[in-house]
Amino acid sequence: MRVMGVDPGSNITGYGIIETDGRRYEVVEYAAIRTPSKSRFADRLLLISRKLEEVIQRLRPQACAVEDTFYAVNVKSAMKLGQVRGVVLLTAARANVEVFEYSPLEIKSALVGYGRAEKQQVQEMVRLLLKLKEAPEPLDASDALAVAICHANTAGTYQRLSARKSSSR
Repeated sequence: MRVMGVDPGSNITGYGIIETDGRRYEVVEYAAIRTPSKSRFADRLLLISRKLEEVIQRLRPQACAVEDTFYAVNVKSAMKLGQVRGVVLLTAARANVEVFEYSPLEIKSALVGYGRAEKQQVQEMVRLLLKLKEAPEPLDASDALAVAICHANTAGTYQRLSARKSSSR
């Protein structure tokens, strides 16, 4: 299964694509989409959408896992993040890629075993699981890979549980 993970942000949106058989993970590609801070917000959203469309078309993920919104103190920042998430969800849906959403707590728990893990701990676990020589940079791309791995783990568990239920009937 090929999974695209996305860590949405209005300045930097990280994405990462992995290939998995449910047990092993292999990185396909990861990067960050950087938007010019002086651009109009609508133009930044358009840039994020176009880049993700290109990545989806070129690499053909079967699922898109997106980091869910966390509660922010700054309402304006939370609203912008929500708009970026909307663009990511819409872009994947338009490409007929099934979308899954995971909270930061779920992602950290799936990778590190502790929902309040530091970003560097998550980044190091991503490096280990993907057998990379160096930790993926920037952190936004590393976080996106973490979301993809979280989904691969979660999807695999659901598939095994479904198979057990079907075979016990």
